[in-house]
Amino acid sequence: MNAMVPPVQSAAADSIADDIATYDVRALIETGVQARLVLDGQPYFLRITRAGKLILTK
Repeated sequence: MNAMVPPVQSAAADSIADDIATYDVRALIETGVQARLVLDGQPYFLRITRAGKLILTK
């Protein structure tokens, strides 16, 4: 996943906190149910479960 996804703005996001970046997970994942995220060179996997929950694993 090389594409950068810009943060989304919505009324719900505004009510949480104005200074927290908010991302649409489905836009991050685009196709399928899993995305690879990299933090300090370490890969992590973000997955949407069948129940619509998020799981982040290393």
